[in-house]
Amino acid sequence: MKAPKFWAQRGLPAQVLRPFSLITRLATARRMKRPGVSLGIKIICVGNAGVGGAGKTMVVLDILKRLKPNPFALTRGYGGRLAGPMLVDRGQHDAADVGDEPMLLAAAAATVLSHDRAAGARLALAEGASAIVMDDGLQNPTVQKTLSLLVIDGGYGFGNGLLLPAGPLREPVLAAASRCQAAVLIGDDETGALAQLPASLPIYRAQLQPLCAESLARRPVIAFAGIGRPEKFFRSVLALGAELVDTHAYPDHHIYSARDITSLLGQTSSTGAKLVTTAKDYVKLPPPLRAACLVVQARLTWEDEAAWEELLQ
Repeated sequence: MKAPKFWAQRGLPAQVLRPFSLITRLATARRMKRPGVSLGIKIICVGNAGVGGAGKTMVVLDILKRLKPNPFALTRGYGGRLAGPMLVDRGQHDAADVGDEPMLLAAAAATVLSHDRAAGARLALAEGASAIVMDDGLQNPTVQKTLSLLVIDGGYGFGNGLLLPAGPLREPVLAAASRCQAAVLIGDDETGALAQLPASLPIYRAQLQPLCAESLARRPVIAFAGIGRPEKFFRSVLALGAELVDTHAYPDHHIYSARDITSLLGQTSSTGAKLVTTAKDYVKLPPPLRAACLVVQARLTWEDEAAWEELLQ
């Protein structure tokens, strides 16, 4: 889906829908009362209070490279046709099977896809996982977590602070924060999100550093992305010195149609500008479009990396 613009403000559409938010609040609170299984293994949950991209997968990837000896990623696999529990095999599966984010995670570590998180965690344990890192799942109580992290996109914060459908939140911020041992702020706090958290909750700050295999300095490019906040990606492209000829923002987890592909290839042919996209989008593209694209990736740089390492260990 593409997040409605009114989720960023408390205008008339949000106010009209606000009474329905009570349903979301009660449903989430009721679900969270269910007991979760304890599996006797370190389980780190990387979640957020709302829907959409806050940078959770980036944090998961960062954690996976720091845990030894054999961490597993656990994901629901949004956008794929398979429900699991199953190990993601990049040689046999594609994004249509498992979704875009599991394909990224599987390139970094063994990854289990499962709509049933408890069943997925059991499979990871049976396959020899030394630790499990959950991509999303803060509002899923079926597995007891060792460490829960609340990820915040500094540029968006908590939107208008209202619950679905009036806003982007799955539950009140304080309710989500109460089950977390720390918060991760990605980027600068442009919306005052940190002021909404308990004063006792530790904050770990990170910045996204864009990376590209080829220099984009003064290079004309056409940027496209189907992520939670495509404008964040476009800013990363500009930060690499590229000249943006055009941008195309698609909904999160967008599946590229033949029309999309023809349009993008036609535009790069007519303008001479290079197509650039995210790693998450790249795994969903057909070979002709992949061949015409450069991937702008990103990694997290931490304000206090030693403290972050200490928390995880």
